[in-house]
Amino acid sequence: MDTRIDILGWNFAAIVVMMVCGWLISLRFKNVTIVDSLWGLGFVMVAWVTFTMAAGFIGRKLLVAILVSLWGLRLTVHLSWRNWGLGEDPRYGTWREKSGDRFWLVSLFKVFILQAVFLWVISLSLQFGQLSPTPETYTWLDILGAGVWAAGFLFESVGDWQLAKFKADPQNKGKVMDRGLWAYSRHPNYFGEFLVWWGIFLITLSTPNSWWTVLSPVVITAVLLKMTGIPLTEKAIMNTRPGYADYIKRTSAFIPWFRKKERI
Repeated sequence: MDTRIDILGWNFAAIVVMMVCGWLISLRFKNVTIVDSLWGLGFVMVAWVTFTMAAGFIGRKLLVAILVSLWGLRLTVHLSWRNWGLGEDPRYGTWREKSGDRFWLVSLFKVFILQAVFLWVISLSLQFGQLSPTPETYTWLDILGAGVWAAGFLFESVGDWQLAKFKADPQNKGKVMDRGLWAYSRHPNYFGEFLVWWGIFLITLSTPNSWWTVLSPVVITAVLLKMTGIPLTEKAIMNTRPGYADYIKRTSAFIPWFRKKERI
């Protein structure tokens, strides 16, 4: 069997096993929010399974594995700390309420297996970026990709830190976060994640016949812009923060930009 097929298969199996274990834990605690912590961890796992099995250029393998690990571990720690002791995320709580007694089974497929499939598809670029033994040196695309990744990692990390600091202040309860990076984008953390995955794709693009792995950053972009990212997040915020509608009018949704001037 083709080694590439082996690697893809082992990674998919590992992701599914991890998600099923997470599902079993969620049944014990009646809280599926654990899936958020598994998201970043899953990419780290895929990066190192691929690193171990692939015969690609060692320099590029290390670059991809280390960058993905830094991103994934930071995200896992951040989300685990943020969600600790808060109960189930309202997004999942709504699904639990609608599904009733069937949610134990619905959550397996609608939450955990679905995210396993998305995780595997998005990880295609980081998998194929480690497979090719050529070129046997770094290229300008590796450098460009690492630079784009670094910008994204900085945006996501700083955005999350600024928001956490804002929420930690009791005086900000019920207020809209519109400071720091959040003054230029309503979702600087999502914009950062967007850059991270386009950066990984650029690194992979330095290897032969890898253009099709653009599927990975395209899928994560769609998830952030049209699916579980901005749409669900803003729907939840609109119901709890009265000033958010005005924030939407004057602040870019995704790509950082200057605020719109308020009409007098």
